[in-house]
Amino acid sequence: MTHTHVAGSIHADAAAGAPHWLRVPQEVNALVPQLWSRTTRRAEDGRLEVGGLAVADAVAEVGTPVYLLDEVDLRARAREFAEAFDGWRVYYAGKSFLCTAVARWVAEEGLGVDVCTGGELAVALRAGVDPAVIGLHGNNKSTAELEAALDAGIGRIIVDSGHEIDRLERLTRERGTTARVMVRVTTGIEAHTHEYIATAHEDQKFGFSIASGQAMAALLRCHESDTLELLGIHSHIGSQIFDTQGFEMAARRILGLHADVRDTTGAEMPEMDLGGGFGIAYTTLDTPSSPAELAGSLRRIVEHECRALGVTVPALSIEPGRAISGPSTMAVYEVGTVKPVVVDQGVERLYVAVDGGMSDNIRPALYAAEYSATVANRASDADPRLGRVVGKHCEGGDILVRDEFLPADIAPGDLVAVPASGAYSRSMASNYNHVPRPPVVSVRDGRLRTLVRRETLDDILALDAG
Repeated sequence: MTHTHVAGSIHADAAAGAPHWLRVPQEVNALVPQLWSRTTRRAEDGRLEVGGLAVADAVAEVGTPVYLLDEVDLRARAREFAEAFDGWRVYYAGKSFLCTAVARWVAEEGLGVDVCTGGELAVALRAGVDPAVIGLHGNNKSTAELEAALDAGIGRIIVDSGHEIDRLERLTRERGTTARVMVRVTTGIEAHTHEYIATAHEDQKFGFSIASGQAMAALLRCHESDTLELLGIHSHIGSQIFDTQGFEMAARRILGLHADVRDTTGAEMPEMDLGGGFGIAYTTLDTPSSPAELAGSLRRIVEHECRALGVTVPALSIEPGRAISGPSTMAVYEVGTVKPVVVDQGVERLYVAVDGGMSDNIRPALYAAEYSATVANRASDADPRLGRVVGKHCEGGDILVRDEFLPADIAPGDLVAVPASGAYSRSMASNYNHVPRPPVVSVRDGRLRTLVRRETLDDILALDAG
C-alpha cells in the first residue's frame, strides 16, 4: 500500500500520527506535477486552474461533486502511446473510463478501443470508432453481446472459455460468417499489485491456463475451426504495474506457447497482445514509466524472446487505459464539515467531510487505494495539519484520501481537489444511499463541456417501479 501528500517533500520531518512515509510539507499549497494533468497549475491568486479555467469558476457553473477532465492532457497521453508504440496496435481500455466523446478522441489520436461488455461496445460504435479497431473482452460474454459484435464486424473477439468458443462457433455457423479471435491465456505470473487487480495467476477467473494445457487445447481448437480465424494469444497480468519484469516473464511464456502452436500446426499465428495495466502516480511513491520507456522495454523483451525461439515477431498490441484516462481528471468536492478527532495519545486528525464519497470513488474502500488532495479555491497561510478526506455515506470505510496534510484553516465551503481520478472512479460509481452520480465535464482553453451529465433524483426514481 502506498500513500502520498500534496507537497511530496521527502526532506521534511514526519508528523505524529502520520504514516512513516508521510512528511510535513514545506509548502502546503504546492503541487506535485506528476500527480496532476499537464494543464493544472496554481494561479497567482492561489486558486487551482485546469485547462485555463479556475476550478472554483468551473464549480460555480456545474456544481460539486464533479469530475473535471483535461481534454488536452487525455489527448496527449493517447497520442504519446500511439507514437511510442508505432508499428503496434494500441487499444484504449474503455473500462477505465468510457463515454462517446472520449472514445472519439482516442480514435482521433490513432488508438483502437477495447471494450468488455455490450454497453461499452455500444458507446464505441456510437462514437463512430471503426469496428475494425474494436476488440471485445469479457469472461462471460452473453449470446446477445457476441451477436452485437458479429453484427458490427469488430476486429477481434478475445475468447475466454470453452463454452464461449461453443457459443461463438454456433453463432458464426448460423450466420454463415467468420469471427476473428484471440485466446486469452493465464501465464501464472504474480503481478506486484492488489490481488483483485492481478489477473495472470492461476487461481482466478480469466483466461486459459498455460500450465494445465488448457491454453494449448483452446488455441488448437480455434485453429481447426471452420468459422473462427485465430489471430493469436492475448495476455494480461494485472493493473497498476510499474516495472516490466512481469511482462518479460509473461512474454517468455506466451511466446513459448506461440512456438508450440507453430510446431504443432505448421502455421505461425500473426498477432500477440501483451495487455495493459501500466501504472500511474497516485502518490509521491509511485514512479510510472513514460510510454517511450515502456515501448523500448517491451520491444527489447519481445525481440529477444523471438530470437531465442526462432519465431517471427508477430504483430503486437497493448491496451493502456488508466495510463491515459487516470491523470487527465481531478475530482472536486465541497467541504461540508471539519471535525478534529483525537486518534491516539493526544494526536489529532482533521476529518474533512465532503459532498461525495465511496459512491463516486470506490477504489479506496475496495483496494485500499491511496490518493492525494489539495484545497482548490484558495491558497492558505495556515500550518499543515494531518487530515483525512471522508465522504457522506453511512459507512466507516467511506474514505477518499486516508492520510494527507491539509491547511489547518480548511473550512466548510472550501473546495477539495483529488488528482488522478479519471480511471475507474466514474466507471465504478454507484447510487449507494440513493446519491446521484457526478457529471464528467471537460475543460479546454477556458471552456467547459459536459461529457456525461449529472444524475438527478428524478433519474434514480424513474427506475423505481413503485
